[in-house]
Amino acid sequence: MSTESPSAQNPAPARPLRRDAQRNRDALLAAARVSFAEHGMEAPLEQVAKRAGVAIGTLYRHFPTRLDLVQATFAGKLAAWQEAGRQAVAMDDAWEGLRLFLERLCELQSGDRGFNDLASMRLPATACLAGAQNDIHELGVRVVRRAQEQGSLRADLTPEDLAFVIWSHSRISEATRDIAPRVWRRHLYLLLDGFRAERAGPLPEPALTEEQLYRAMLHLGGDGDCGA
Repeated sequence: MSTESPSAQNPAPARPLRRDAQRNRDALLAAARVSFAEHGMEAPLEQVAKRAGVAIGTLYRHFPTRLDLVQATFAGKLAAWQEAGRQAVAMDDAWEGLRLFLERLCELQSGDRGFNDLASMRLPATACLAGAQNDIHELGVRVVRRAQEQGSLRADLTPEDLAFVIWSHSRISEATRDIAPRVWRRHLYLLLDGFRAERAGPLPEPALTEEQLYRAMLHLGGDGDCGA
């Protein structure tokens, strides 16, 4: 017999927000998407509140920390990236899976400095976004391994090398977003040609280790706490 109380076995559902509170939350998320896209994850929260038409105290009532706001703002894009990874590993043609995985990522990054920041860095294991980042990393490993097993991807490419796509695309997107917002696809396809097994030549430096990549991405995140 269970020793848990009925309330522990069947926790009460979260109480829905009042209509005005839900309206404020929606306005804050819409404002955060714009502000983070324009200025990155360090966009001033006062700017977000002002754009949403609410006081800064209202923002903190809904999102006590910057990380809470970041998580809510980018939850949809992280889910889309994860779904692309799941689709990629299910495709019969593993090269097409790799292309889908990377092109979808670049689409999500394009024109969004905030998501560029999030995709480029690695948050500490204590951060609430770390689980999604871990899942995406594992999907990336599987995408790479499958393409190598089918012989379409050069054998010396490692999953850690995919970080170079993210980092380089971040700068390309920022430089061209208001000039030629889709030119990043040209760069991606040039990179993909370099990834093909039949184009492989000797590489002058070894790949980053998984630990080195983690440290590099953590460095890009600064202290990683996404504080206010």
